[in-house]
Amino acid sequence: MRQPRIIVTGLVGLYPVGGVAWDYLQYLVGLARLGYDAYYYEDTWTWPYHPVERQNTAEADYSAGFISNFLERYAPDLRHRWHYLHLHETAYGMSSEAFKEVARSADVFLNVSGSCMIPDDLSPGCVKVFLDTDPGYNQIMLSERLEWSENVDRWCASVREHDQHFTYAENIDSRDCKIPRLDFDWKTTRMPVVLDLWEPFSETTPPAGLPWTTVMTWNAFKGKLLYQGTEYRSKGHEFEKIITLPGKIQAPLTVAVGGEEAPLQRLASHGWKAVDGPEVTLRPDHYQTFIADSRGEVSVAKHVYVAMCTGWFSCRSACYLAAGRPVVVQETGFSKLLPTGKGLIPFSTLDDAACAIREVEADYDCHAGAAKAVAEEYFGSKIVLNDLLQKVRESPVDKRVVGNKCLLYQSRAINGLLGDN
Repeated sequence: MRQPRIIVTGLVGLYPVGGVAWDYLQYLVGLARLGYDAYYYEDTWTWPYHPVERQNTAEADYSAGFISNFLERYAPDLRHRWHYLHLHETAYGMSSEAFKEVARSADVFLNVSGSCMIPDDLSPGCVKVFLDTDPGYNQIMLSERLEWSENVDRWCASVREHDQHFTYAENIDSRDCKIPRLDFDWKTTRMPVVLDLWEPFSETTPPAGLPWTTVMTWNAFKGKLLYQGTEYRSKGHEFEKIITLPGKIQAPLTVAVGGEEAPLQRLASHGWKAVDGPEVTLRPDHYQTFIADSRGEVSVAKHVYVAMCTGWFSCRSACYLAAGRPVVVQETGFSKLLPTGKGLIPFSTLDDAACAIREVEADYDCHAGAAKAVAEEYFGSKIVLNDLLQKVRESPVDKRVVGNKCLLYQSRAINGLLGDN
């Protein structure tokens, strides 16, 4: 009996920088490590961003090379299992015909971030899973269809075409979570980390005096995110709350920040070492090195995550934990779901953040070990992906699939997802 075939999507070609690669390709590598017949697919119909030229481009060579180089280095057994469709026309990696054969026999289409088009040749029995990695923002856009969001109607229609819907908003079922659920049956999940790819860093202790760091985009929104009379903002809004943190602690602080609105000079005037985010994390190994050369992470979350009490937790922070670097991050409600106090410390105020860093530095080895333990128990790809697929398997077959043969095929595909993993 063949292993279930899973297609994973992402935005690695659209934004070919180090952190984005780790956000999405760890799904592919993690699924393959579990024995699944896994493939990466990307089709956003959008001009990709060229991080060296610092502009969107009509060419795809850089993006395709970036995907290929990641797999050659970190998962060479998957180097022929990717298909990047540039502007819905030109294929890179697998040929269009080869990928069509994969799509025709796929059992699960895992649309991470939901930004890729559903393949035309996807098997009618394939379970199409939408994975919301931007909670609050996505639900508001589904509800309000804000005009400043490009192709918003097409995107909303695509979300509804999926059979199951997952979210990083792990607090969504709690009363204090303000996310509009709409008429979707949201199931929860979190970021998977392929632990052995980060293990070399967790085995070394960074020397005292290295900076606490983070990587961020100052403002990722192209317009006002409005819902029921309230404006929800991006990350820069929350960073203002800790902008004076360097004056509260002895440890040096570095922020690798991107975005046109990033106030690099003002950050520097408050004592931050502000560096260009895309430049210092250009490649996947650069991203790992930036994390490894840190004592830990200190960071805020997008205002929408905090204000709506989503329970969201950062993919980036999960990588810091896996590298054995303690994490001090803004509370979004995640402390209900993850162990905190050692290795992972949430904060709500400037003073909370300063106290947390001083606490970690006073017993660093203990917190570093605890950080790695949190990653292993709560973010390891085997645990996270088996849990996700278990929830997919246990969910009812979607009634929108028409025809007895399709229903029967889909049931068999779901039931075979876990196997002996």
